[in-house]
Amino acid sequence: MSLTHRDVATVGIGGPVGSGKTTLLAELVPRLRDAGLDVGVIANDILTQEDAERLRERFAGVVPEDLVAGVETGACPHTGIREDPSMNLQQIDAFLDEHPDLDLVLIESGGDNLAATFNPELADYSLYVISVAEGEDIPRKRGPGVVDCDLLVINKTDLAPHVGADLDVIERDAGAVREGPFVFTDCKAKDGIETVLSHVREGVLFA
Repeated sequence: MSLTHRDVATVGIGGPVGSGKTTLLAELVPRLRDAGLDVGVIANDILTQEDAERLRERFAGVVPEDLVAGVETGACPHTGIREDPSMNLQQIDAFLDEHPDLDLVLIESGGDNLAATFNPELADYSLYVISVAEGEDIPRKRGPGVVDCDLLVINKTDLAPHVGADLDVIERDAGAVREGPFVFTDCKAKDGIETVLSHVREGVLFA
């Protein structure tokens, strides 16, 4: 296991509202648990615990309730994952106090293409999730979310014909602006999930 700052690996999952971050988490976490990994989940929000409560419901019986936590940033969520990750780091410490053998923490945060980047002190590996419904031009607009993440996840491919998005154009542009990998997914149909999982395992657990 590759560790950079604590005795647990961390993966950041960012992206705009509606891109499918929660659905992706809901698919990844049970698979990680099935692989024998103890997993914690942190949901960043501005003023509420709503996202964390929704995740607790989704992961009931899969992840212990005290390993799903919400961080209220009090401002745009990117402040808690980029500028000052101390609240998230404190929550990771709280997880480890009760679960010292924890293997992995997934940290979810909303944010646009300019904002949702993770401080390297917080995330060993980062995903940025976009939806094809946002428009096929998102990759070529660049931005640190798309360009700098370790893995770009292009989600909701099933919507492409309904919103006039050309997946070939998105693939071409993503390849042109990124040096790192990208994956097309349809989380509801579970398409591409195993590929995302393989990248996460290779990028942070077996690096």
